[in-house]
Amino acid sequence: MTPIQLNIFASRVESICDEMGEILKRTALSSNIKDRLDYSCALFDAKGRLFAQAAHIPVHLGSMAFAMEKIVSSVEWAPGDMVMLNDPFLGGTHLPDITFIAPLFIAHGPKQQLKAFVVNRAHHANIGASSPGSMPLSTTLEAEGIIIPPTHIVKNSRLNEARLLEMFCEKDSIEAGARLHILGDFTAQVSANRAGCSGLATLIDNMGAEDFESGVRALNDYGRRLAEHTLSAIPDGTYRFTDYMDDDGYGHTDIPIQCELRVRASSVILDFNGTAEQVAGNINCPMSVAAAAVYYVFRCLMPPQTPACYGTFSAITLEVPEGCLLNADRPAAVASGNVETSTRVVDVVLGALAQVLPERIPAASQGSMNNIAMGARGPQPWDYYETLAGGTGASASGSGLSALHSHMTNTLNTPVESLEMHYPLMIDRYAIRAGSGGKGELRGGDGLIRSYRFLRDTDVTLLTERRRRSPWGLKGGQSGAAGLNTLNGQALAGKCQFSAKTGDVLSIQTPGGGGWGESTES
Repeated sequence: MTPIQLNIFASRVESICDEMGEILKRTALSSNIKDRLDYSCALFDAKGRLFAQAAHIPVHLGSMAFAMEKIVSSVEWAPGDMVMLNDPFLGGTHLPDITFIAPLFIAHGPKQQLKAFVVNRAHHANIGASSPGSMPLSTTLEAEGIIIPPTHIVKNSRLNEARLLEMFCEKDSIEAGARLHILGDFTAQVSANRAGCSGLATLIDNMGAEDFESGVRALNDYGRRLAEHTLSAIPDGTYRFTDYMDDDGYGHTDIPIQCELRVRASSVILDFNGTAEQVAGNINCPMSVAAAAVYYVFRCLMPPQTPACYGTFSAITLEVPEGCLLNADRPAAVASGNVETSTRVVDVVLGALAQVLPERIPAASQGSMNNIAMGARGPQPWDYYETLAGGTGASASGSGLSALHSHMTNTLNTPVESLEMHYPLMIDRYAIRAGSGGKGELRGGDGLIRSYRFLRDTDVTLLTERRRRSPWGLKGGQSGAAGLNTLNGQALAGKCQFSAKTGDVLSIQTPGGGGWGESTES
């Protein structure tokens, strides 16, 4: 395959993922999918190895790349099937992220041959947790909602709606209206996968199965070469860095994540020995989430044309002790491990790399997704969830950006108009948090301020980080401002659950990014 042919092939398979994402966005019912774009789409070969993805959510895609081989080998596949799952210990991330996997079979003589898998993952605000928004302050996985092992939800091309409703009728916290809403989002995910299968089948039909498989191999070889070239530019050596989670919401504070980065001959080993053992609260995560954060960092070092595929990540090895914060054992709670701990893993790996690539690595970004889950049960039930942007870290190439979703999230804030139209909420203030970026020769980006006025009594859960420890600066740059959560002006803990009354105002001030270089300000 010539370089031009390879480039065309890469664009065609990526465009299939893009089309899947557009279908999912345009047909889903929930604000998480259609407004915040909290979803991801990707293609895998017959062995479950990634060969294409859209530019969606890093924590979704990296974790799928790490876990998919094990998932697909555990299921009996047939033409027209589709499997759903969310179990974090069987290939998921946290329970609100539900993955739909469709096999693609191509006729080969009288038989059908498995050629690929089409996959999407999307976040759902109600997955049956006792608290609205399904991001509770939890201590066990079971408290976080419905756990779905790999389950056939489409068989012989027929969607089993009865099975879906049966699963979601088991939880009293999911009312009839919410079940229909969830079913609509699931149907959107099924439709996106069917479109992906159709597009990929057309591509294989046009190319021929052998040329398609040759293209996938060439793509992986190309990704591997680019990755090895990038890694070879990192001087051989051992580099260490430790950063800390604020707390787990249950009294454990300053929880260390430690990384030893060993670089040897175009390959890297990331050893997380020394990281804290799993904790009571839900900042634990499965190893697939830790892998996603690591893959993301090294993908950022690679050239823009590097394909997101199995070959690209093959030179990266993780060593993560079982039972630690980054490789927790069932039934550990993991709801915020996917969103908060993954961001700290990014900080730790960047901190190690900053010792040897100081001109390429940025200071710490806000280091939190600032998770807000809220809603109510009873006669007028509702569930809402969103993450909030913050400041990014400055680097030798420029100042940080303000009010941006960074690193492991690639979502958006829900537009004020949509939020106020669909939920009993009013946004009192939505502004840049001026001056929250760290000072330096180049300043860190500023966080934001978002204030919610409750128009009905509401149950709220906050899962936030960088409230005790600020995002660090580099090369003498100062730290960004820590985040701050308040209710009616009174400070709240970074992780908490509470009941707000009608008229109360919740204000979230997100962290700024760290500065880079010595400040010239007096």
